[in-house]
Amino acid sequence: MPSKRLSVVVTRRLPDAVETRLKELFDAELRETDAPMSREELVSAMQRADVLVPTLSDQIDANMLAQASERLKLIANYGAGVDHIDVHSARQRGVLVSNTPGVVTDDTADMALALMLAVTRRIPEGLAEMQRGEWRGWSPMAHLGGRIGGKRLGILGMGRIGQAVARRAQAFGMQIHYHNRKRLRPEVEEPLEATFWESLDQMVARMDVISVNCPHTPSTFHLLNARRLKLLKPTAVLINTSRGEVIDENALTRGLRAGEIAGAGLDVYERGAEINPRLRELPNVVLLPHMGSATIEGRVEMGEKVIVNIKTFADGHRPPDQVLPGML
Repeated sequence: MPSKRLSVVVTRRLPDAVETRLKELFDAELRETDAPMSREELVSAMQRADVLVPTLSDQIDANMLAQASERLKLIANYGAGVDHIDVHSARQRGVLVSNTPGVVTDDTADMALALMLAVTRRIPEGLAEMQRGEWRGWSPMAHLGGRIGGKRLGILGMGRIGQAVARRAQAFGMQIHYHNRKRLRPEVEEPLEATFWESLDQMVARMDVISVNCPHTPSTFHLLNARRLKLLKPTAVLINTSRGEVIDENALTRGLRAGEIAGAGLDVYERGAEINPRLRELPNVVLLPHMGSATIEGRVEMGEKVIVNIKTFADGHRPPDQVLPGML
């Protein structure tokens, strides 16, 4: 790359410390508002930038990449997931893609445990009663939930976040089970006292809590489909802090309404912000607005990784967090 400062277009508002550093290092164009860019705005950005810094709300497909300028050489994604970017088409056009892996591991795992407790201990119901001013004092039979200690936790996807969930759940006294594309190495599996299930069907049918921690890929779309959701015990709770597309949301809603599934804690949804309205009506469901990685520390660390990827590329080297199609 030439020695001139790279032109970098950022698609959403980022923490001040991150935006300031981007301005110091590059010819950075920052977003004035936090509203997502339209499709047309994204194409325009790719026509004037050397580097695009998108977020998971920015869908970048093959048609859009075909309209990009030849000067676009790097898409430095602000986030770990890249299912919103057509990485294959980008590679064909000579555009590198990088991400920010590992940064949100602990934050997302914390949220998974928070959702488990919120659903099983009926925390939102208690909170709502207090906010309505309806609490009339302690009662031995009021708001009875269940313990998570001693329960079987089935983790779907045992990568960084799945393992972090397992460590936390182990501290709560849960029994760890998991399904993964590959079995973990003994030195990873044994400290967690984790049981590997090659068959997802067999695992989900036996668990008290299921935690979804796998990425969204063509092979994981509706991995928990209507047939598989019916395998869950009626006392089971489903937690998803990964990607909404992994679960058939309509089938999940039907199962919850019919009492075939005891409860669910969801931070992500199949159609983004378009949540099945029937989910909102259910008292045994806790819905969060994609807050899993929402900590100040995590957002700043994500930005720092983006900057390192861009700076490394500007210095003529491969970004340390480059995403290759074979990794997906």
